[in-house]
Amino acid sequence: MKLWLLRHGQAEPQVSTDAERALTERGWREAKDSAERLIGRPIKAILVSPYRRAQETAQQVCNSLNYQGPVETVDWIIPDASAEDALRHLDTRTEDELLLVTHQNFVGELGCLLVEGHTGDSLPLATGSLAELEGVAIAAGLMQLRSLYHPNGSPH
Repeated sequence: MKLWLLRHGQAEPQVSTDAERALTERGWREAKDSAERLIGRPIKAILVSPYRRAQETAQQVCNSLNYQGPVETVDWIIPDASAEDALRHLDTRTEDELLLVTHQNFVGELGCLLVEGHTGDSLPLATGSLAELEGVAIAAGLMQLRSLYHPNGSPH
């Protein structure tokens, strides 16, 4: 089982609500750069946060990959979501290759939970960063971090 974790690209500063923040020009480039790392991957589904910057990042991924598969908006991967709660949702998934488009601090905590078995640390995902996790199941401590990619221009 392979799980890809993609943090949205750089977003504009705060607008009326955090959920409405759009990608900047750099954010679109970061999303495209990371999406290119997924070319040829048999992604079965994309799960994306309802926040605008994540939706735009997922849009760039779909465009870059000419992806025609399912794209599902889910509210359990927003910035302050619970990594433990996300595991309960992910446990119901049957796809063998899945992409989540989401946010820090959530994505860093989820990655740590999957690899280390706890949320005490965080995967270092800058804007637009892409983590590749692999394991027999999407479960706490049962996945391995195979790669961590930071697009050009993203701070590490």
